Formats: sequence, C-alpha cells, structure tokens
Amino acid sequence: MLYFGLVVGVLAGNIAAHAANINALRTYVATLILIIPALAGARLLYAAAQWDTYKHNLRRIWDRTDGGFIMYGGLPAVLILSIPLLRALHLNFGTFWDVSSFTILVGMMFTRVGCLLHGCCAGRPSQSWFSVYLPNPKGVWEKRLPTQIFESACALVLLVSAIVVWHRIPFHGGLFLFVACGYASARLLMEFARERDTAARLSVAHVISIVTVLLSISTLTIYWRQ
Repeated sequence: MLYFGLVVGVLAGNIAAHAANINALRTYVATLILIIPALAGARLLYAAAQWDTYKHNLRRIWDRTDGGFIMYGGLPAVLILSIPLLRALHLNFGTFWDVSSFTILVGMMFTRVGCLLHGCCAGRPSQSWFSVYLPNPKGVWEKRLPTQIFESACALVLLVSAIVVWHRIPFHGGLFLFVACGYASARLLMEFARERDTAARLSVAHVISIVTVLLSISTLTIYWRQ
C-alpha cells in the first residue's frame, strides 16, 4: 500500500503540475528524487521515537520487513533538499510544493490503508459505537478507534478543500501551507486517539504538529498581508 500510494500520489502530482502550467517532467523528476530522503527521514524519526527498540540492533532500522514511519520526519529533510534541487531544475519553490500537496494527500489516503491492515498507528481500545475490531502492531485484537481510517478520511477532506481553494490563494506556496496547517491540526487531535506504549501525555507527533500549525499560520498571515 505504501508503494501503491507513492505511485498514485506521483500521478496526482503530475496532473496538478499540468493544471498549474509548470513543467510536468521536471516536477516528476524532482518528486522521484525527493521520495528517497522523505522515506529515509520518516523512518529515522520513527526509529528515534522507538529508540529502546532499535538501539541494540541498528541494522534493524533499515529492515524493510520491519514497518514504521513517521511522516513528519521526512518533511523537513525534503523541504531543505528541495531548495537546490528545484533551483537546478528551474522550478518555482512555492508552486512545486503547492503541486506536491496533492501528491502527499493522495498518497496518504492509500498508505493509511496499509497501516490499517498491518496494525501500525493503531487506535486506543474503545467501546464507542464507531470502534472497530482491529489489531495493533503486536497482533493484539480488540475494539479500537480506527485512527488509520480517520487519517485517510482527513486526507480526503483536505484534498477536496485544496482543490476548492487552490486558485483563491494569492501567492505560490500558500496551498502547501494551508494543507500543512490543516493536516497538523487534525493530527494533533488524532494523536490523542492513538494507542501508545509510554505514559507521556504528549508524543513527538504532538510537538511537531503544534510547531507546524504555528509556523503555517504565521507564514500564511505574513504573505497574505503582503
């Protein structure tokens, strides 16, 4: 599902590139290149968050049979690496990331189905009416909040919203900031519904979500005033 999400996401980005009247081939090349550090960063952040599991066997971090990614880990890396890459490909930074918003959202819709099937990012046990009988990564089955479905649905809502507001935002990069703020706000709430092994009230994703919301709103406000 991760692979399928990447393929369909890249296809969505290609369609968006044509709609934005930017060079679709260069956008495609840039996207393929940036997928690599995105996956590596997401994996490294997951390993850091689960350090007790990986510190005695560092090779396991790159074991492809051992699932686990935190998407936030890949985003800072690709944002920084995209600056020289997009300059070399003569692509506008803001426009590229507006287009990439569609790649990310469409990809997320499918990859979260994989999380649901594998038990990754499992919701906490609950007896509420919308709970579903699901496993966690350890294979423990019980009625849980279907957080993976929540996040996939969130991506769908953001995708539709992005299509509606895209050409109403008066500056390049604004759509990406809109999507980042929307996702981080939703993730902040969904994180409380996830099952966690630690007693800490806030996770790494909580902190990153808060920072992302504040940065997105601040940047949107500054550029919109200009």
